[in-house]
Amino acid sequence: MAAFRAAVELDFTHLETDVRTTADGHLVVFHDETLDRLTGATGRIGDRTLAELAAVRVAGEPIPTFEELVTAWPHVELNVDLKDEPAVQALADAVIRHGAHGRVVAASFSDRRRRALQRELERRGSPRVRATAGMALVAAFTLLGKLSRGGFQPWRLLRPFLRRVFALQVPIRQGPLTVVEPGFLARAHEAGLEVHVWVVDDAPTMHRLLDLGVDGIMTDRADVLVGVYRERGVWPPG
Repeated sequence: MAAFRAAVELDFTHLETDVRTTADGHLVVFHDETLDRLTGATGRIGDRTLAELAAVRVAGEPIPTFEELVTAWPHVELNVDLKDEPAVQALADAVIRHGAHGRVVAASFSDRRRRALQRELERRGSPRVRATAGMALVAAFTLLGKLSRGGFQPWRLLRPFLRRVFALQVPIRQGPLTVVEPGFLARAHEAGLEVHVWVVDDAPTMHRLLDLGVDGIMTDRADVLVGVYRERGVWPPG
């Protein structure tokens, strides 16, 4: 929560996070599948109850619940990466309980989880949330885009699938393949999609991406991004 608070105090209104589900069905804000890398504890998040996680610390901080995050700053929008299957039901519950349909963006490497969340919201008579493309759709868009030349634009075959999402969230590169380049951005914008790039922590790369026309940058260094925006005369927002 200290990291989120620091970003909000810098006037950011969009936060990105990952969620996992505890053994007793609670959503917690945590990236890794296991506790081993970031805490003094071991084992899978999904094998622990919320009560069992209460004593675990990350850099001296308790692991937040999604409930804490969604209620802490009612004006903030949350980009939520669903890291496991049970998170679909738990996030649907939270979105409905807090009326957070307009504040939550559903993200996942798994297109299946994204679709499952939207179906669950619809089944319960709830509005959908905005969603980003999963790994398979992003890969298809990227690779078909690389093949596109002149009148031959095979990526456009994906338009029925792209209409279900509002953004592509991608790294600059994936292995040897450059993802974020002018053609990629042009195709995404032609399809009405935003492009958000992760995770970028240095100012020169941030400037280069903004010059290319990306719509959003995910960073672990909110202070650096603020400095970049100030240099460009676009901060504070609004």
